[in-house]
Amino acid sequence: MLPIPAEELNGSGTLGPYWTFYRAVVAEQLTRWLPAQPSVVLDLSGGRGRWSGQAARAGHRVIELLDFRRSTSLALSSSSLSSSSLNSQSLSSPLAPDPQARLRDAGRVRHVRADDLAFLPDESVDAVVAEERAMSIELMAESAMSDVFRVLRPGGRALICVDSLVLGMAILAEQEQWQHLRQTGEVMLVPWPDGSITRCFSSAQLRELLTGAGLEVEWVRPRTVLSPSTVDHVLGSDARSLSWLVRTELDAHPDDDDTVGIHLVASARKT
Repeated sequence: MLPIPAEELNGSGTLGPYWTFYRAVVAEQLTRWLPAQPSVVLDLSGGRGRWSGQAARAGHRVIELLDFRRSTSLALSSSSLSSSSLNSQSLSSPLAPDPQARLRDAGRVRHVRADDLAFLPDESVDAVVAEERAMSIELMAESAMSDVFRVLRPGGRALICVDSLVLGMAILAEQEQWQHLRQTGEVMLVPWPDGSITRCFSSAQLRELLTGAGLEVEWVRPRTVLSPSTVDHVLGSDARSLSWLVRTELDAHPDDDDTVGIHLVASARKT
């Protein structure tokens, strides 16, 4: 049985308290992770605007890549750019505000249509955020991470979220694919409930993905270790306990523990 029912995997079901907690964890983790000084941040999280907006409000200039495989329903604003219209000059100059953009963060977020990162010069961004399972949906994650390494400046960092083997094996169990329920060193590709394919990682595989691209891994951990039932019970008793739950989650140190949680998250640096 799935740790979270299949209809809940995209946050569309009835586990409202858990997803409220989950997103609060991501937001606080991102707040702690983002550069202390105003920087150029590349967001590969699928064009939904949540995390790019947070980075912009923190004072960063954000390039948000619109991934049409995930965001086909997203209507592009007039501020959206083709890959050829963004160059090193635009990266070093202030971003012009556009009142038609979905995000009104002082013109700090630019949407870019591109299939890859070829439009970006080498060593042109300070941080890369790949939330929303970005590197699990991108089945050729090795190629994508090589691009991430190329565009990061020395000292730049990447924050990467992927589906865990726990989630992958749970989905296979729900689908009664018993013959695949064994953990190996091989790549695990799992049919998602909506018919798409997701790539699931162990902590060792996620580390290998990052180091293989040339990055130095800072840490790998489950996104959350608290169960939906625990979160529901605590928030049901006192809705004001959300901040306490988030601190409890982030103060835990389940480094490299891939036996819990539906997602893994990692931070890596270009040295």
